[in-house]
Amino acid sequence: MAVETKTITDVIKERTSVKTGYIDKEISQELVLSLLDDAVWAPTHGLREPWRFIFVAGDRKEAFIEAVLQCHDKARHEAVRSKFADVPAFLVVVMNEDPRQKVREEDFAATSCMLQNFQLLAWEQDLGVVWKTPNHIYDPKFRESLGVQAGEKIVGVLNIGYFDKEIVAKKVRKRTNPAEKMSAF
Repeated sequence: MAVETKTITDVIKERTSVKTGYIDKEISQELVLSLLDDAVWAPTHGLREPWRFIFVAGDRKEAFIEAVLQCHDKARHEAVRSKFADVPAFLVVVMNEDPRQKVREEDFAATSCMLQNFQLLAWEQDLGVVWKTPNHIYDPKFRESLGVQAGEKIVGVLNIGYFDKEIVAKKVRKRTNPAEKMSAF
């Protein structure tokens, strides 16, 4: 029996953000670390590797959700809670925020490349990921709850989990032909 091998092109084109449809299966810190071990091979100017990670799963999920809820009006708590309750794991990605614009932008680009690597590697392992940048990542209460310091930026929160492939298969994916966006100088 032949094993199907996917090309990097296949993985890039198939990967999609998985926002719903997670199944109740644990995501271990070891699994996430193994993905990060490869993801950090992203381009990074001067090998600064400006990132760090906060992993949330299992019995720490409720405290994480409470940290999110403190940034929202009580009237919205149930709606907000429902967005997080079914997500098996979260990975908060934090980067150093250098005061020099050039370095800060290089570090953000490097962190973004690393995050895309992570998403592709996760997809290859049948894990769904969505990279979220909700308003609460800028809230001092949320940042303090997670131990994010001055001079650090939360680049995003990754929702991670195994998922119902039938739900994702129904998503319509389309991209604009790059020729429509290219000019010559």
